[in-house]
Amino acid sequence: MTDAPALTRLHPHAPLIHALIEAYNAHDHERVAAFYADDFVGEDVAQAQPQHGLAEVRRLMVYYYRAFPDLHIDLREAIFEADRAVLVWVMRGTQRGTFMRIPPTGRSVAVRGTTVLTLRDGLIHRALRVWDVAGLLRAIGLLPEL
Repeated sequence: MTDAPALTRLHPHAPLIHALIEAYNAHDHERVAAFYADDFVGEDVAQAQPQHGLAEVRRLMVYYYRAFPDLHIDLREAIFEADRAVLVWVMRGTQRGTFMRIPPTGRSVAVRGTTVLTLRDGLIHRALRVWDVAGLLRAIGLLPEL
Protein backbone atom coordinates (compact mmCIF):
# COMPACT_ATOMS: atom_id res chain seq x y z
CA MET A 1 0.00 0.00 0.00
CA THR A 2 1.29 3.41 -0.89
CA ASP A 3 1.88 5.53 2.18
CA ALA A 4 -0.95 8.10 2.40
CA PRO A 5 -0.02 11.67 3.27
CA ALA A 6 0.66 12.21 6.96
CA LEU A 7 -2.28 14.60 7.30
CA THR A 8 -4.81 11.88 6.45
CA ARG A 9 -3.49 9.78 9.32
CA LEU A 10 -4.81 12.47 11.66
CA HIS A 11 -8.40 11.85 10.60
CA PRO A 12 -10.31 9.44 12.87
CA HIS A 13 -11.32 7.23 9.91
CA ALA A 14 -7.77 6.82 8.55
CA PRO A 15 -6.87 3.74 10.63
CA LEU A 16 -10.09 2.00 9.52
CA ILE A 17 -9.30 2.66 5.85
CA HIS A 18 -5.73 1.43 6.15
CA ALA A 19 -6.91 -1.73 7.96
CA LEU A 20 -9.58 -2.27 5.27
CA ILE A 21 -6.99 -2.17 2.47
CA GLU A 22 -4.78 -4.59 4.41
CA ALA A 23 -7.75 -6.98 4.74
CA TYR A 24 -8.47 -6.75 1.00
CA ASN A 25 -4.82 -7.51 0.23
CA ALA A 26 -4.83 -10.46 2.66
CA HIS A 27 -7.67 -11.98 0.58
CA ASP A 28 -9.72 -12.57 3.71
CA HIS A 29 -13.33 -11.95 2.71
CA GLU A 30 -14.56 -12.47 6.29
CA ARG A 31 -12.13 -9.88 7.59
CA VAL A 32 -13.17 -7.50 4.79
CA ALA A 33 -16.86 -8.05 5.59
CA ALA A 34 -16.23 -7.09 9.24
CA PHE A 35 -15.70 -3.48 8.10
CA TYR A 36 -19.21 -3.24 6.65
CA ALA A 37 -22.53 -2.55 8.38
CA ASP A 38 -25.44 -5.00 8.16
CA ASP A 39 -27.42 -2.39 6.20
CA PHE A 40 -24.59 -1.76 3.71
CA VAL A 41 -25.54 -0.57 0.21
CA GLY A 42 -22.89 -0.55 -2.50
CA GLU A 43 -22.97 0.71 -6.05
CA ASP A 44 -20.35 -0.35 -8.59
CA VAL A 45 -20.19 0.82 -12.21
CA ALA A 46 -19.64 -2.81 -13.30
CA GLN A 47 -22.66 -4.20 -11.41
CA ALA A 48 -26.20 -3.88 -12.80
CA GLN A 49 -27.78 -3.69 -9.34
CA PRO A 50 -26.65 -2.26 -6.00
CA GLN A 51 -25.25 -4.70 -3.45
CA HIS A 52 -27.13 -4.99 -0.16
CA GLY A 53 -25.77 -6.40 3.09
CA LEU A 54 -22.82 -8.43 4.24
CA ALA A 55 -23.62 -11.50 2.14
CA GLU A 56 -23.17 -9.41 -1.00
CA VAL A 57 -19.87 -8.00 0.28
CA ARG A 58 -18.59 -11.55 0.83
CA ARG A 59 -19.93 -12.78 -2.52
CA LEU A 60 -18.29 -9.94 -4.41
CA MET A 61 -14.94 -10.43 -2.67
CA VAL A 62 -14.91 -14.17 -3.41
CA TYR A 63 -15.81 -13.36 -7.03
CA TYR A 64 -12.87 -10.93 -7.38
CA TYR A 65 -10.41 -13.23 -5.58
CA ARG A 66 -11.35 -16.17 -7.85
CA ALA A 67 -10.94 -14.05 -10.97
CA PHE A 68 -7.71 -12.42 -9.76
CA PRO A 69 -6.04 -14.72 -7.23
CA ASP A 70 -3.09 -12.31 -6.90
CA LEU A 71 -5.33 -9.24 -6.51
CA HIS A 72 -3.60 -6.35 -4.75
CA ILE A 73 -4.91 -2.87 -4.06
CA ASP A 74 -2.55 0.10 -3.84
CA LEU A 75 -4.14 3.02 -2.02
CA ARG A 76 -2.90 6.13 -3.81
CA GLU A 77 -4.83 8.78 -1.91
CA ALA A 78 -7.41 9.06 0.85
CA ILE A 79 -9.45 12.22 1.36
CA PHE A 80 -11.62 12.55 4.45
CA GLU A 81 -14.48 14.88 5.28
CA ALA A 82 -16.86 14.29 8.18
CA ASP A 83 -18.38 10.81 7.65
CA ARG A 84 -16.98 10.35 4.13
CA ALA A 85 -13.78 8.94 2.73
CA VAL A 86 -12.76 9.15 -0.91
CA LEU A 87 -10.20 6.53 -1.88
CA VAL A 88 -8.13 6.66 -5.05
CA TRP A 89 -6.64 3.26 -5.79
CA VAL A 90 -5.05 0.94 -8.32
CA MET A 91 -6.05 -2.73 -8.39
CA ARG A 92 -3.46 -5.09 -9.85
CA GLY A 93 -3.86 -8.74 -10.64
CA THR A 94 -3.74 -11.52 -13.20
CA GLN A 95 -7.01 -12.79 -14.60
CA ARG A 96 -6.92 -16.51 -13.78
CA GLY A 97 -10.68 -16.98 -13.36
CA THR A 98 -13.87 -15.93 -15.11
CA PHE A 99 -14.66 -12.24 -14.69
CA MET A 100 -17.69 -10.42 -16.12
CA ARG A 101 -18.43 -13.67 -18.00
CA ILE A 102 -14.99 -13.43 -19.64
CA PRO A 103 -12.99 -16.68 -19.44
CA PRO A 104 -9.50 -16.50 -17.89
CA THR A 105 -6.96 -14.77 -20.11
CA GLY A 106 -3.83 -15.05 -17.95
CA ARG A 107 -3.21 -11.36 -18.56
CA SER A 108 -2.12 -8.91 -15.90
CA VAL A 109 -4.13 -5.77 -15.26
CA ALA A 110 -3.63 -2.50 -13.43
CA VAL A 111 -6.99 -0.77 -13.07
CA ARG A 112 -7.54 2.67 -11.57
CA GLY A 113 -10.59 3.57 -9.55
CA THR A 114 -12.18 5.74 -6.92
CA THR A 115 -14.43 4.69 -4.06
CA VAL A 116 -16.58 7.03 -1.98
CA LEU A 117 -17.44 5.54 1.41
CA THR A 118 -19.96 6.69 3.99
CA LEU A 119 -18.77 5.70 7.46
CA ARG A 120 -20.71 5.62 10.71
CA ASP A 121 -19.92 4.05 14.07
CA GLY A 122 -16.68 2.58 12.69
CA LEU A 123 -18.42 0.74 9.83
CA ILE A 124 -18.98 1.29 6.11
CA HIS A 125 -22.66 1.92 5.36
CA ARG A 126 -22.48 3.02 1.72
CA ALA A 127 -19.99 2.72 -1.11
CA LEU A 128 -19.84 4.06 -4.62
CA ARG A 129 -17.09 2.49 -6.79
CA VAL A 130 -16.20 4.10 -10.09
CA TRP A 131 -13.37 2.39 -11.92
CA ASP A 132 -11.85 2.02 -15.36
CA VAL A 133 -13.83 -0.90 -16.77
CA ALA A 134 -12.66 -0.07 -20.32
CA GLY A 135 -9.04 -0.12 -19.11
CA LEU A 136 -9.55 -3.59 -17.66
CA LEU A 137 -11.13 -4.84 -20.89
CA ARG A 138 -8.24 -3.33 -22.85
CA ALA A 139 -5.68 -4.97 -20.55
CA ILE A 140 -7.21 -8.44 -21.06
CA GLY A 141 -7.34 -7.97 -24.83
CA LEU A 142 -11.02 -7.30 -25.45
CA LEU A 143 -10.79 -3.63 -26.45
CA PRO A 144 -8.29 -1.99 -28.75
CA GLU A 145 -6.06 0.86 -27.64
CA LEU A 146 -7.70 4.19 -28.34
